[in-house]
Amino acid sequence: MNSNTAVAGGSGNTFQFLLQELKPRGPWLTPFNVISIPIILAGLVILVIRFIYGLGSVTNLSQEFPWGLWLGFDVVTGVALAGGAYVITFVVYVLRVEKYYPIVRVTVLNGLLAYMFYGGALLFELGRPWHAANPFIGNSFGFSSVLFLICWHFMIYMVAAFVEFSPVIAEWLHWEKTRKFLKSLTLGAVILGVTLSMLHQSGLGAFFLMAKPKVHPLWWSDFLPILFFVSSIYAGLAMIIFEGTISHRVFKDLIGPEHHHSFEDIMLGLAKGAAITMFVYYVFKALLFIHGKQWSLINDGWGYWYLLEVIGFVLVPAFMFAFGFRNRSLNTIRIASVLALLGIILNRLNVSIITFKWYETVHYYPTWQEIVVTLMVIFSEIWFFRWVVTRMPVLNARH
Repeated sequence: MNSNTAVAGGSGNTFQFLLQELKPRGPWLTPFNVISIPIILAGLVILVIRFIYGLGSVTNLSQEFPWGLWLGFDVVTGVALAGGAYVITFVVYVLRVEKYYPIVRVTVLNGLLAYMFYGGALLFELGRPWHAANPFIGNSFGFSSVLFLICWHFMIYMVAAFVEFSPVIAEWLHWEKTRKFLKSLTLGAVILGVTLSMLHQSGLGAFFLMAKPKVHPLWWSDFLPILFFVSSIYAGLAMIIFEGTISHRVFKDLIGPEHHHSFEDIMLGLAKGAAITMFVYYVFKALLFIHGKQWSLINDGWGYWYLLEVIGFVLVPAFMFAFGFRNRSLNTIRIASVLALLGIILNRLNVSIITFKWYETVHYYPTWQEIVVTLMVIFSEIWFFRWVVTRMPVLNARH
């Protein structure tokens, strides 16, 4: 039995079908498996030590530096990289741009998994993870706190993203009536998901508004919520280009011929959108810099670091996206997507970790255990993504 076989005859056959689908497929000794499996196992061991002996046993976190790599990358950065889901669903289902329909399912899957794995990783950095429900109920925070809003936005958005993806699961199980019902909920789920994405992407920026004395003035601004929201758009588009390029090669046998033919046009359209958004983001940054009269702040190491981020990883890839679109150069677009992703990672880490309390003589540096756990989260998401794509009709409705 495979994913093309109809699931019929009641729950017994469905259960047998699921057991069959859980079996591994393909060779095990692949480069990715050889690298990822030891890291995942090591990360699990580190997490056991962390939950037994506390954060101090595996991290460099302290009362002075309570936010580390697990929050700065897994949550603050990971959520931005998942921005492509709300952008593409809005373009396809609301604006009715059918050209991007072939990538809707895989983009929604990426967004859903990113929130599940990166949002779930927040529990690793909470000193008392059993109190994780407190922000949801407003306990000790209040119902008007930014943390209360972000937590609820995260949770409801994950529900909306799952509803958007659920027709694929029903189609995989050949539950036709269920699929039709779930598909009728798609537009409502998309509108809700887009609204929530705008709120929590900007909400993460609002979260750092309270840290004005602690974040370097080159990175702190009253407009952080707007900057976080705009940057999440091009970060999501760049992630789609990057992931789509890899998936188009790794899973080429699962992609329908019509998708192969439209792949170039889709990449060019995404590059155009990324270029426009990055130029808008750069103009915002330039206006804030000029209006804030921050010229004196760029004459030291932090100023050079800021220029590297804004020029090297925003303005340069923006021009590369524009050049690649104009000249139909996919290689240029791919390189630009990598630079844009590095730029968004650098920006979010600068705001949350690197420039946090830049004036202190002793700074936070992640331990090797924190790095291994972060890699574990990334590899685990890729494993789950691969399992879903090779079994469910994600890349091709007829798979």
